[in-house]
Amino acid sequence: MYRIGFDVGGTFTDFTMLDEDGGSVHYFKVPSTPHDPSEAIETGLAALIDVHSIDPAQIRHLGHGTTVATNMVIERKGALTGLITTRGFRDTLEIGRQTRPHLYDYSISRPTPLVTRELRLEVDERVLSDGTVEVPLNEEQVAEAARKLGEAGVGAVVICFLHSYRRPDHERRAAEIVRAILPDAYVSLSSSVLPEFREFERMSTTVLNAYMGPRMGTYLERLLGRVSDLGITGELNTVHSNGGLMSVPTVREIPVRTCVSGPAAGVIGAAEIGQVANFPNLVTFDVGGTSTDVSVIVGGKPLFASDRLVADYPVKTPMIDIHVIGAGGGSIAAIDDAGALKVGPRSAGAAPGPVAYGRGGTEPTITDANIVLGRLDPVALLEGRLPVDAAAARKAIEEQIARPLGLSVEEAAYGILRIANANMSRAIRSVSTERGHDVRDFALFAYGGAGPLHACDLAQDCGIRTVLVPQEPGTLCARGILLSDINMDFVRSELSIATPAAWSRACEVLTEMEAEAAAWLSREGVPEADTVLRIIVDARYDGQNFEVSVPLDGVHADGLEDLIARFRRQHVQEYGYDVSDRPVEIVNCRVQAIGRVSRVPIAPPIPVPGVDAVKGRRPVYFGEQGWIETSIYRRGQLPIGRTFAGPAIIEEMSSTLIVRPGQTVTVDPVGNLIVSVFE
Repeated sequence: MYRIGFDVGGTFTDFTMLDEDGGSVHYFKVPSTPHDPSEAIETGLAALIDVHSIDPAQIRHLGHGTTVATNMVIERKGALTGLITTRGFRDTLEIGRQTRPHLYDYSISRPTPLVTRELRLEVDERVLSDGTVEVPLNEEQVAEAARKLGEAGVGAVVICFLHSYRRPDHERRAAEIVRAILPDAYVSLSSSVLPEFREFERMSTTVLNAYMGPRMGTYLERLLGRVSDLGITGELNTVHSNGGLMSVPTVREIPVRTCVSGPAAGVIGAAEIGQVANFPNLVTFDVGGTSTDVSVIVGGKPLFASDRLVADYPVKTPMIDIHVIGAGGGSIAAIDDAGALKVGPRSAGAAPGPVAYGRGGTEPTITDANIVLGRLDPVALLEGRLPVDAAAARKAIEEQIARPLGLSVEEAAYGILRIANANMSRAIRSVSTERGHDVRDFALFAYGGAGPLHACDLAQDCGIRTVLVPQEPGTLCARGILLSDINMDFVRSELSIATPAAWSRACEVLTEMEAEAAAWLSREGVPEADTVLRIIVDARYDGQNFEVSVPLDGVHADGLEDLIARFRRQHVQEYGYDVSDRPVEIVNCRVQAIGRVSRVPIAPPIPVPGVDAVKGRRPVYFGEQGWIETSIYRRGQLPIGRTFAGPAIIEEMSSTLIVRPGQTVTVDPVGNLIVSVFE
């Protein structure tokens, strides 16, 4: 039996396949197809089936990482969406928090709301913050609003009423009316998507969910059709933003939770591999074709955030805390109007791609610079499956960068890398030193197709002593999918001072949520023996505006004092102080439902007998040290325990590691490459 994880990136779609019977793991990459991501998925699956002579019926699980939802928001290609809300609140979506995107730059404005004002309709209804109904729902007005939205041709309808997190009855009844009048519309309720207080974030998240819903549904149907045509009958799960898996029906209902799908899987995989390699503290560094994603793992556990911006729109949903910048292998280098060299955020992506790929690209990229400097194989990548034209890359850099700036081609190409590295270094510092972490206690975990290319330079710049590179780092997000559990976060807002009566109510809510979470896991097909429920309460001091998440051991009627003590410790850890004489307020009750899945074995590659680990030698440009004749190694042929000094280039199918002069690299017991950056 086989399990396959695949991650759709901006440039490549990556695959990891586990043979559960033999224990072997296979890796594969194909160029992405942005016009229809499912096309590249079908191509890759078909190739794996053919190359390894697999019976498709033996594939019992498919894990899926995707950027489809995020891309449709970035490209503004979602559904025409309408909003039905409480009278007086139609402009909440546009007013927001009245904060500017950039404090001192008045030329930067907030994005246009995804629901235009004429499609934001109000109805009479009002629920108070304690759940009391002050104004009953006017059902005739809801029906009239639905008819108006239907006449406007909307494909999705958002229903977001004030304080519906306390009492969702009005939203549910309104949804029944809308569905009766607009049976083909995608209807999204804020009380289902995000049953939390803060009406702006709840409305924004629900609008994004509805905006994504119809097209995400179409994409999933197309993907399921392609998978079925290949003869694969195994279940398909998608990674969502907190690093867990969820089924296709759940993705259709809450597509907004897939906003950082693929990157989240990579962080989960990094945490698992880091624990095995005895590096529990990591700065994860994932460089793909279009972006760089960085995150922090402390004590073997990723850090989580409850909100982020997706294409500048606020989204509030549990997710792994990942910082993203527009710098990847396909990032375009160009001279701006002021005559300065800029790299990114524009990207050549998969189509047309870097100049060296010969697919119509005309603007030089980071990948072209690495090829010109000998850091990437100047003949072919992906073990020969992707021929490259080094002369074309050199010509593009010479004509568009070097000559206008009065530089040599080498100086121009190295300048491109230095600017890209500076941008990446800032991203690493933003999640590490700027948050109080001492980078000397962390290893830089490099993955993605281009991560190992830049990792040793960045570690040296940032003061990180060790770089860890896993096997086939270019496919780690796909591998991380096979290390992800099925999970979902359930939340309800319960705003009240932490008194015995309030805690009693919170216990009732948490118990109800445990039952809800267990039922969801059952629907996802998780056996009871593999079920885990985690209890978390968000709390804050009375008068504060933002809360701290406090994990609990379980729901206990006498657990109030334990909650308060844990909260105070957590507050000191996060903010450095405690306010012992101020009451504590319970904000949100959370239950994380987890369905354990079997893990991909982490085992070293087995070298092929009679094949030399040294592939050859070629000149490589190392900046101020100039061109150095450098040994090129086949990673799969490096034996466990092998240690050697740089300069060195270590190649494998999905990525290339560059070890600078003065650095040393060792192959650890499970096949990871450990680079000592400083003596």
